[in-house]
Amino acid sequence: MTDIEALRVFVERHPRLFVLTGAGVSTDSGIPDYRDANGDWKRPPPVTFQAFMGEHATRQRYWARSLIGWRTIGQARPGPAHHALRTLEAAGRIELLLTQNVDGLHQAAGSREVIDLHGRIDTVCCMACARRWPRAEWQQTLRQANPDWVALHAPAAPDGDADLDGVDFSTVVVPPCPHCAAEGRANIVKPDVVFFGENAPRERVQAAFDALARSDAMLVVGSSLMVYSGLRFVQAAVAAGQPVAALNLGRTRADELLTLKVEQSVGPALLALAAPYGQHPSALPV
Repeated sequence: MTDIEALRVFVERHPRLFVLTGAGVSTDSGIPDYRDANGDWKRPPPVTFQAFMGEHATRQRYWARSLIGWRTIGQARPGPAHHALRTLEAAGRIELLLTQNVDGLHQAAGSREVIDLHGRIDTVCCMACARRWPRAEWQQTLRQANPDWVALHAPAAPDGDADLDGVDFSTVVVPPCPHCAAEGRANIVKPDVVFFGENAPRERVQAAFDALARSDAMLVVGSSLMVYSGLRFVQAAVAAGQPVAALNLGRTRADELLTLKVEQSVGPALLALAAPYGQHPSALPV
């Protein structure tokens, strides 16, 4: 039995899958992943919540990189992995899709039962008044405030920013929340995502655990599980006696807990897995 056949048997035996996805499902969409095959960082770790909130220079660096990187993240489209998971959901095989990604590509592909564990990069929020508005609108605000930075180019990074380093960020203008500014207050605008050092909203986490309890098995796709926010769901599944399979290139933090592990490219493997359940995923309407 090949690895894909073993994975197909796993899916057939467990009709209510709790699926956890990571950066590996979006690499075919042009969004880089974070870690190498050993689970180590490919680049410096992302900015922490504490640094972003506490240091103006950190916010200058973040928003300069995001100003450039948004060109990639904002135009990204679902890849084969997203379409394949949409097919499995449409066939009634997925109880919930919990994603660690912030790109919104599962929903763009048509998946409906999705929880964005770490939020969405296509929205920004004010840390004072709690208002939220589209990242595309904030992009225009950043462009108007920083016309000299608009023409810069740099490779995309996983967080929706760009690998722009070795430059002086001290001239970057970080606009305040427009709503608070209208009232004479300058407050911090943050992407509506969970940064390192920040906790995911409790109700979001609980909704995911509730779905896990309704499921009969767990499938991890494109995640090394090096971050505890994802690993804890594998631990909970195993504690409840649910089998866990993983489709991921390279080591995961939960290798010893897995019932089945398939080390293949996520996109082609999921396309093969989803093929018996309906129309070829890449041809599905979005």
